Amino acid sequence: MIKLRIFCIILAVILCFAVLAACNDDNTDDPTPGTGDPVGTPDGSSPDTPQLPLGEMRDISTMELVHDMGIGINLGNTLEATGSWIRGYLVMQYEMAWGSPIITEDLIKGYADAGFGVVRIPVAWSNLMDDDYTISPELMERVAEITDWVLKYDMYAIVNIHWDGGWWDDFPTEYDECMKKFTRIWEQICEHFKHYGDKLMLESANEELGWNSMWNRWSGNDNGKAESYALVADINQTFVDLVRASGGNNDKRHLLIAGYHTDVELTCDPLFEMPNDPANRCAVSVHYYTPPTFAILEEDASWGKMRMDWGTDSDYRELNRLMDLTKETFIDNGIPVIFGEFGSPRAALKDEGAVFTYITAVAEAIFVRGMCPVLWDITISEIPEQGVFFSRSTFKMIDPLMEARFREIAEMERS
Repeated sequence: MIKLRIFCIILAVILCFAVLAACNDDNTDDPTPGTGDPVGTPDGSSPDTPQLPLGEMRDISTMELVHDMGIGINLGNTLEATGSWIRGYLVMQYEMAWGSPIITEDLIKGYADAGFGVVRIPVAWSNLMDDDYTISPELMERVAEITDWVLKYDMYAIVNIHWDGGWWDDFPTEYDECMKKFTRIWEQICEHFKHYGDKLMLESANEELGWNSMWNRWSGNDNGKAESYALVADINQTFVDLVRASGGNNDKRHLLIAGYHTDVELTCDPLFEMPNDPANRCAVSVHYYTPPTFAILEEDASWGKMRMDWGTDSDYRELNRLMDLTKETFIDNGIPVIFGEFGSPRAALKDEGAVFTYITAVAEAIFVRGMCPVLWDITISEIPEQGVFFSRSTFKMIDPLMEARFREIAEMERS
């Protein structure tokens, strides 16, 4: 009899715990927007999964949104780090592979404190991806975590597919498989971020749209040029169609369309076409590393001699010509422009005064014409946490005078 009573007591306790657990599950709060938590199941198929509330989508044009961004900075050499030699299986292994420390909220806050209004987050999604192109949940969550920090400090975030190991090169010869991968990547990104507000912008590609195997600008002829531009248009249109069909806020999200190699003159070519967008919320992305002999080269090359300085009358004429060309082609026709990258990645090898003059002159030339400049900043292999322009250990601009000049530029009137 005693054994029976003990058994009944134990059974009653177990049943009580089971009821309490069930009640707790029923009372779980819905996640809040911008936390990085995925919406429902990966394919969004479960009707019983709580849906995240939608973030704010303001009634503003993409031109107004780009103007509001001010001056931005890239989180370079970080989530886009890639290479077969890395052989990583954790997000952090890739994040640190090119010399970056682990990104913290303090770093993102430092960007905001320095006056930046937008952070571009380049990503190599293929680093952690299954054979069927399913992105690792850990990678998706890490991108979302950093994006959330950017939004927390009232900056804009731009998320893209970066070089990603170079699979883009195969588009002309393996179109179906490349488009399948492109589609799968964007379907997953759109699903995960569809509840975010309009301070998140998605960017179709980096510098990969354009193929020398189809047409080389230095070839002296136009053979294959139209076909290469048509493929760029096809990919960008597919991007817009995927985002718009993905639900949530994505039907009206502001989008960034990669130009042809994101080169100013190639993107301003009449053959470049902006995609058809029913929401009319697209900006075009170009990059600026002109002249490359100063901005990029760290030693003489077959095509040019490395320059240590910049700032001649000829240099300024070239800068203003290319900026005017961009403005006349896009801004004057109602198409917003973001210079998603500009800078001098090898600044440490150049004359310090020339680097300051170049960076601030380019930023001003972009900004006063109503476009958004986003500084390309990466880590330096010799001093990993220093960065080129922003320290990832002190969370401050390395040159306070450059920060001050950026703040002055951001207060200038636009044409």
